[in-house]
Amino acid sequence: MDGIQKFLIIFGLILLLLGLLWPFLRDIGLGRLPGDIHLGGKGWSVHILLGTSILLSIVLTVILNIIVRFFDK
Repeated sequence: MDGIQKFLIIFGLILLLLGLLWPFLRDIGLGRLPGDIHLGGKGWSVHILLGTSILLSIVLTVILNIIVRFFDK
């Protein structure tokens, strides 16, 4: 199996895991972090999740770096 295939499979599994865990992650405050912007009015709402995006970016970067180092023996 080629390196990019392994990466895509692992990335897909991580996204699946995050999707399954999302209800639990919301309960601990993910989506309502400082830096998340919630705007709304009569009949509309906008959610800009800056804090959540930064946190997920850091976590996924660490996880993917560990995975790449593990498979790069």
